[in-house]
Amino acid sequence: MGRRLTLVSHLSTEELEQRYKSTKSAIERGHYQLIWLLQSGKSTAEVSEVTGYSRAWIYEVVRSYNRQGPAALGDQRQHNPGHGQVILDDEMQALLYQALQEEPPDGGFWNGRKVADWLSQRLGRSVHRQRGWEILRHMEFSLKVPRPEHQYAATDEEQGVWEKNLHAQLTEIKAAHPDADVQLWAMDEHRLGLHPILRRVWVDNWLGSLSAPVHCRYDWFWLYGFVHPRSGQTYWWLLPRVNIDLFNRALADFAEHFGIGPQHRVVLVVDQAGWHTSEQVVVPEGLHLVFLPPYSPHMQPAERLWPILNEALANRVFETLDNLLEQVEQRCVQLLNLTDFISGLTQFHWWRTFQC
Repeated sequence: MGRRLTLVSHLSTEELEQRYKSTKSAIERGHYQLIWLLQSGKSTAEVSEVTGYSRAWIYEVVRSYNRQGPAALGDQRQHNPGHGQVILDDEMQALLYQALQEEPPDGGFWNGRKVADWLSQRLGRSVHRQRGWEILRHMEFSLKVPRPEHQYAATDEEQGVWEKNLHAQLTEIKAAHPDADVQLWAMDEHRLGLHPILRRVWVDNWLGSLSAPVHCRYDWFWLYGFVHPRSGQTYWWLLPRVNIDLFNRALADFAEHFGIGPQHRVVLVVDQAGWHTSEQVVVPEGLHLVFLPPYSPHMQPAERLWPILNEALANRVFETLDNLLEQVEQRCVQLLNLTDFISGLTQFHWWRTFQC
């Protein structure tokens, strides 16, 4: 247990709590919270866990509060010399914007320190790295993580051509079988195993840090998922692996379950995995496979099923594959009944044009 700091009683515990709850400033709210918790009897370690402040910073805030009272709490940067002074005129800001379009002089990526160094050289005086960060924010730059995109992903033009070809294939099948009901489905496989799945969740700030048990092991099975985006209907197969034989069995079972044949035809969109495109694949009567462009998972409606399925597995440890299998089965049953939700999730705006 950490030692408790000595506080000067400038405000009562009730007054500190009220100011913590009512202040609009995030910094001021954090300062009032830590003073309130300390005055309520919490240890420094407990306050650090709840607020996220380091012990060194808690000590600094307490020292300032003891000396100056409530006036010391909150954002004090407006009292710093030079606060509010604009150090960039329009010309310098334009030059900086131009520089930011290229790599920084020392390579790598731009950050507040590198911007401050760049400005220091051109202004002939030292610029603190914090000012570099502030200028980036003032210029409406923000930190973002790039979305992964495969080097060979289909272009927008190729995707458009594929959509037109799919529409032509559907039209051709309907014309060749005018008395048949034709539906457009999608199918994908998803690997599941004992390797933990961690997800962000909303928690009460009073809980402090959040942890989840983990036990990394590398045992897997596969979930085959079929989805009819227009209706939200789904169908599932749990299998130990992916290969041509099991894909054939899944197709045969899917066709039998839904009565696919001369009078009920299904166009099934799949990716170009080897076990989908092999000449050894046996396609049942009434089933028509259509292959997505290479590296285009964003065009596969069935891909949307996996994040919602994983919700039931996240932040948990399963001792055996059988335990995991049982939970996945329960989740699949739940999703069978969420047809409206599944339809809204998987029916892309361009998919709706097919109306089948």
